[in-house]
Amino acid sequence: MRRVLRDIFLFFQRDLRIASTYRSPFILEAIEALFGAAMFYYVARFVDSPALREALPQGKTYFAYSLAGFVFFDYLNAALDTFDRSLQEARDSGTLEPLLVTQVSLPVILIGSAFYPFAATTLRIAVYLGWASLLFDFPLHAANWLAVFAVLLATLLAFSGLGVLSAAYLLLFKRGNPAKWFILGVSSVAGGMLFPVSILPTWLQVVARLNPVTYAMDAMRSSLLDGAGIVSIGRPLVLLLAFGAVLLPASVVIFSWSLRRTEITGTLTHR
Repeated sequence: MRRVLRDIFLFFQRDLRIASTYRSPFILEAIEALFGAAMFYYVARFVDSPALREALPQGKTYFAYSLAGFVFFDYLNAALDTFDRSLQEARDSGTLEPLLVTQVSLPVILIGSAFYPFAATTLRIAVYLGWASLLFDFPLHAANWLAVFAVLLATLLAFSGLGVLSAAYLLLFKRGNPAKWFILGVSSVAGGMLFPVSILPTWLQVVARLNPVTYAMDAMRSSLLDGAGIVSIGRPLVLLLAFGAVLLPASVVIFSWSLRRTEITGTLTHR
């Protein structure tokens, strides 16, 4: 176990050193986060209306509602996008084959490659929420942070399996997985990112009820805006963990098969 943790830390250290050679993006992302928080705030002021307030959960402003949705969606995007992006970077830099012939197991390689992007996403979200609280009265004081992190962790575990499948698709077909963008597109509309699903047509509400993103998004808002505890959001957490428990091991098996396939055909590093 100690060796596994050391290997994961070494992956994180590698990615951090690479990122630290480009310092300006850190500053630019902090400024971008300020403009992003301001955009949500002023759009919320513009669209505020009695009908909108009636559709929102009781006591919630549209600014808080939409920014909480964005926070969750950023994590969802990271879970779906991190693995194939890391794979593409390793292939482009010529480090993919040397990495795969080491004694590090495939699950550790996948986890290690994703650790820094997830940490960077967490930092970016913290900056967003910091600006929103400091300048635009986002109600951070109401958050139950233990429950917030539980939702984020369950989300990463649940949807990282889809990200690993996307990386397997990239290995086999040398192109990004279009299903990933389909999932993000459907979830942005029928997942409650920027508006309550109750305002959708009936058939889209059915889609939303079948979409695990909807329940995860509700749990995020409950814990971040209402201070709901882990027990209160237990049902969506269990659903997410069950989803991940099935999908994540299956995706690693499929990725491993895809890797062996490309090694046999000699197309591992071909674009």
